[in-house]
Amino acid sequence: MSSSKNPSRQNRIVYSEFGSHAPASESDAVQELSPQQQNLRVQATRKGRKGKTVTVVTGFQSKPETLKALAKALKSHCGSGGAVKDGSIEIQGDFVDRVVAFLKDKGYSAKRSGG
Repeated sequence: MSSSKNPSRQNRIVYSEFGSHAPASESDAVQELSPQQQNLRVQATRKGRKGKTVTVVTGFQSKPETLKALAKALKSHCGSGGAVKDGSIEIQGDFVDRVVAFLKDKGYSAKRSGG
């Protein structure tokens, strides 16, 4: 008796306490706003990074592909490394003024946040 060969038995939900039964890709749909409608915050932080300064841009409401392309352009503009994490862009180093100017050139509403 091999139940692994029957495709209808593999996808069957046996028990689910919370949430919908839709795949994660359908439930994680993000409404993409135009750059003028997004209010971005740019700040330099060291918290949780062993003393290294990182410029963090938060407040995006766009698709991951758009965010990844913008991060690549920012990293190239600053001449530094970085990453996209949890819907925000992190650029290695203290480039707050340079990032705010770059985002305003691209049409985003960006402000410096923090001290």
